[in-house]
Amino acid sequence: MVEPDQSVTWLKSSRCEAGACVEVASLTDGIGMRDGKVVAGPVLVFGRETWAEFVVGVRAGEFERP
Repeated sequence: MVEPDQSVTWLKSSRCEAGACVEVASLTDGIGMRDGKVVAGPVLVFGRETWAEFVVGVRAGEFERP
C-alpha cells in the first residue's frame, strides 16, 4: 500500500506508447505498479524477490507474444 505521506517517484517504461503506460515505484514494502492513467490507484505491490523474478522472466522473453 502507498501511504499518503510516503514520497514516491513513479517511473514509466521507455516503451510507453500514447497513454498505455504502466508505472512502477520502489516502496517501503516492495515494488508498486499502477496504471499511468489512474494515478490515484489502485496500486499493486509485489515483494522485491517476486519482482526480481518477474524482471528476469521479462528479459528472458518469457512473456513475448507468439
